[in-house]
Amino acid sequence: MTSPKKDWLTKRKALPSCEHLFLHHVNKMGKIEWAMWANEQALASGLILLTGGIVGVAGQFRGWEFAAYAVAAGVFVCLLEYPRSKRAKGTSMERSGQHCFTVCVKAFGPLTRNYYVRAFLHAGVCVPGGFMLATVLGCVCLGIASLIYLAAAIRGEHWEPILPRKDTRKPVAESIKNPPQNPPPRPPPETRRKGKDVEGAAYDNPMSVTDDE
Repeated sequence: MTSPKKDWLTKRKALPSCEHLFLHHVNKMGKIEWAMWANEQALASGLILLTGGIVGVAGQFRGWEFAAYAVAAGVFVCLLEYPRSKRAKGTSMERSGQHCFTVCVKAFGPLTRNYYVRAFLHAGVCVPGGFMLATVLGCVCLGIASLIYLAAAIRGEHWEPILPRKDTRKPVAESIKNPPQNPPPRPPPETRRKGKDVEGAAYDNPMSVTDDE
């Protein structure tokens, strides 16, 4: 009979340690596509920055020039981030009407596909927004999106356009074009042969039949 202390030690060894749980969660987080979250964050940040800039310009607050800059920066960020990237795994859902924006973003090549460029671009764009109260929230949100894009770039992710699929239909088989002459249910081949023999025996009479009156 084992002692309670040995049973406690055995159960403790069987339980997963904090280190193993931490590594398990890190491995699960490693499968996240950070660019997808960065795209949503950046698009929302652009809208917030644009809204704050409009409020600053309309109210003619002190330093409204930064608000005017925020309007232009918000529009630029929204146009850049509106087309979603193609996912590495799973189904890629594009936004409505993003095809024309995808063509424009794709035309700039590595400047828009590389997430390092986007990370530093958003980091630079958001700085002037911090000098005015109306645009501070958009500045902070865009800075967070820049950090998420940096994490995506470190993991080797890049922007891929979602192109429309081409319908590749398979050629119709000959058996479908020409339906069978004898539809099912069909009897076995032996039964069909016997049926033919019986039909022949019924109609082919070897003896001549005369009608004697």
